[in-house]
Amino acid sequence: MNAPADIKTVNASQPDPVMGYRAFTLGSFHFRRDEYFAHIAWSTRDLRPMSHSMDVGAFLRALMRDVAWGFFYGWVNFDNVVGTVNHYDSVDLFAGSFNATMKEVDADLLENFPTEQIRSTFVEMLDDWTNAGFDPFAAAQETGTPYGRKNGDNKAATHRQRELAKRCVGLKGDLPLRTDATGALVNRAFADVAQDEPELHPEPGFEGEVHGFNLFRFLSRSQVTWNPSFTSVVKYSFMCPTTEEHILPIIHGNDRVEWFFQMSDEIHWDCSHRDTGKPLARVIMKAGDMAAMPAYCRHQGFSPKRSMLLVWENGSPTLVYEIQKGESPEVPVAF
Repeated sequence: MNAPADIKTVNASQPDPVMGYRAFTLGSFHFRRDEYFAHIAWSTRDLRPMSHSMDVGAFLRALMRDVAWGFFYGWVNFDNVVGTVNHYDSVDLFAGSFNATMKEVDADLLENFPTEQIRSTFVEMLDDWTNAGFDPFAAAQETGTPYGRKNGDNKAATHRQRELAKRCVGLKGDLPLRTDATGALVNRAFADVAQDEPELHPEPGFEGEVHGFNLFRFLSRSQVTWNPSFTSVVKYSFMCPTTEEHILPIIHGNDRVEWFFQMSDEIHWDCSHRDTGKPLARVIMKAGDMAAMPAYCRHQGFSPKRSMLLVWENGSPTLVYEIQKGESPEVPVAF
């Protein structure tokens, strides 16, 4: 995709002569990496220099999802300091803006960018900082190391697209079912998942209206983790199942209520206040459990073994503004 004429091209340095990686600048933010860490630097409003460091593997896994999800619904916190907020035609990049301690001492900075400008910078950074053999979308046990000096790239992984059904997986003209032939093999954790499909017997003339598929089979062949993709769409009702293993690489801050249905195994969720980071709850979901994250919370999941999670999203483009104006609730139900 070409950037609009009024958007600057990506501001990046020449490769470091020792490490081999480029450094990047976006507005007042500066990014560089070494063998183990990603370093983010900025200046406060009164020009004090600030910096923050993250494990580069954790940074790349968060960056991958921010790019692939199109900055997602609301907040994508890389950790408790750095992240983005999606305004759907522009994106905030922040450091410390939703960290109560940093806000108190004015050590924070937030800048807004056109979506294409920040996306282009993040894509270039992801491509340059991801070495051959490392897949930021894969489970930790299923990929190589993110560490070390510059060593090739893995654009097949970093340019992987989310799977977004228009109506329902398996319908004619929609996403195909995953098979061995497409390279979608059954994951090691789901070897016992049945691979049969339901029998359908629609009345003549309704073949394109009556449909079903084996969701467990579909998910058992997922090659990525923590990547909710659409499997069925009814107006703004999006069913977004995913397979989860190890740690959700971001702390997701909601701008709308988000529903979770735990379909197998278990996930532990740390929940805190979206704006301050103050802890709110520890939620342990086991197979069959359902929970909802309110619009004022942020959450991060921990899955001891690969599990299946169904995420239900209300994708209405006006919902976030209705919540801001008090026209829609921040909570799933009021007792």
